Amino acid sequence: MVKNTPKLLSPAGNLDKLKTAIAFGADAVYCGIPDFSLRVRINDFDFKTLAEGIAYAHAHGKKIYLTLNIYPHERHLKRLPKYLEFIKKNRPDALIVSDPGIIAILRKKLPRIPLHLSTQANCVNSAAARFWQAQGIKRIILGRETTLEEIRAIHRGAPKMELEYFVHGAMCMSYSGRCILSKWLVNRSANLGDCVQPCRWEYEVSTQDERGQKFMIEEDRHGTYLLNSKDLCLIEYLDELKRAGISSFKIEGRAKSIYYVALTTKCYREAIDKKELPKKLKNELAKLVNRGFTTGFIFGEDKEIQNHQTSHNYSPYQFVGEVIKYDKQAGLATVRVHNSLFIGETVEFITPRGENLRAKIRKMIDPKNGKRLGEAHGGQGRTVLIKTLGEILPSTILVRKTANN
Repeated sequence: MVKNTPKLLSPAGNLDKLKTAIAFGADAVYCGIPDFSLRVRINDFDFKTLAEGIAYAHAHGKKIYLTLNIYPHERHLKRLPKYLEFIKKNRPDALIVSDPGIIAILRKKLPRIPLHLSTQANCVNSAAARFWQAQGIKRIILGRETTLEEIRAIHRGAPKMELEYFVHGAMCMSYSGRCILSKWLVNRSANLGDCVQPCRWEYEVSTQDERGQKFMIEEDRHGTYLLNSKDLCLIEYLDELKRAGISSFKIEGRAKSIYYVALTTKCYREAIDKKELPKKLKNELAKLVNRGFTTGFIFGEDKEIQNHQTSHNYSPYQFVGEVIKYDKQAGLATVRVHNSLFIGETVEFITPRGENLRAKIRKMIDPKNGKRLGEAHGGQGRTVLIKTLGEILPSTILVRKTANN
């Protein structure tokens, strides 16, 4: 059987997020260029930055998996050779795939690079797992609809296959991403990585009477979130998933913020390493913007999976900055400002290792002219120098508690 030592796989929507994920404890990251990835929007990778990301991951002893998991049309096949040349040259650790035609091309053109089957392929049984194993697949990212009992059965039925499972992040209202709402409503295909998430929209349901006049069918005048799912959170059940046969825990969220990548990676790293109680870590995760948490389908049907009240819950914390580097001699942290920072306010430093810190900002300097600042606002990569009492690790995230919390 596959040696079951679960690894942590984190999302990387750009090079900064990739570096953040690695700093906060990811064993591997996944990313891709927009043309062949299921994340077209909020995806800053191109061939240059992706090559930098691969080199950075390998320099830090981490793995990197590239996504080729769209449902390609004929026009995509014409652009594929250029991507294959890039892959051959830069040697990622695996490719995440879903389309049988793409799989056949990769096995022929790049036979030495391992293939991981995307959740888009909807593998939820052992017969399918054995089929994909015969096609040269090394790892299967199981559909979120797979229950804990089914994971055990798949592991027994295909014991040499590596199994990966999503443990945190957004849930799709359709069957593991097979949704046409976005394409139908605004001509942007979810299956080509360009979903506008219409399942999060507020809808008003109406019908017509015999005279053709519309009247509302709703609980209140604000409409109802008919299709909106809660977010998956399985941090309390990692041991059960491990025993069932999962060898890789995957976090969803390439389109989300650096703050999200940092906090989710840190919490799941600490849960895997048994450094903190899962219940406490779940409370930490609740600091992020979320839609309420669900265990999804691992225990069978979850009647509480839908959130009909709102598209998201507001976070009690606001992401305000990230530490780029630290000057030990001067005791100054270079901070990229993401929102706003003010002298005298207390912020929380979410550090890659160890306990989070709370401290008051007492001194802030403009690095361009050395002048002291009373406040600083984000945008266009703005950085400031902040005086700290102790060393602050690069990639540390700064957040503030909002006034009404």
